[in-house]
Amino acid sequence: MGKPVLLVIDMQNGLFDGEPSRYDANGVVARINFLSEFVRAHGGQVIFVRHTNPDDGLAVDSNAWQVMPSLVQDAADAYVEKTACDAFLNTPLKALLNVAQPGPLIVTGCATDFCVDTTLRVAASLGYPVCVASDAHTTRDRPHLNAAAIILHHNYMWQHLIVPGNPVRVATAASLCASLSTR
Repeated sequence: MGKPVLLVIDMQNGLFDGEPSRYDANGVVARINFLSEFVRAHGGQVIFVRHTNPDDGLAVDSNAWQVMPSLVQDAADAYVEKTACDAFLNTPLKALLNVAQPGPLIVTGCATDFCVDTTLRVAASLGYPVCVASDAHTTRDRPHLNAAAIILHHNYMWQHLIVPGNPVRVATAASLCASLSTR
């Protein structure tokens, strides 16, 4: 099995500015940093995915478009620009992953119910060994459901997603690192 690959989706300045705030944003950032340190220490790859849409205030090279400065970045990290919820759609992500041959692909980021969910499902359907850090993704409250409930619901759905021969693993960041350290 290949080395771990960490996918960090849409953790950008503009998506964390203003109100309402993202659920447990500081905790999510800390756990993503923990995972990125683990992945780099084990020879893996960190890939930051940035949503790009000038109409949403996320123009390329703008401050809003930049990865949050509280996230540790390294010169060896890769960056993928996307324009849809699906980080695979019209991007080089699949080509990057085919070179990295991840084992596992650890998914984190923002927004649980849109870009994280869509990208994770596509990755699992493409056969990548997907792991979700259950405590390293976030969203905002929605009119019909609060963020904590959305996160809990999606963790449950992903754990029970039917992908024959390729179940999605859902565990805390610490549990994922502990289990991967013993491989």
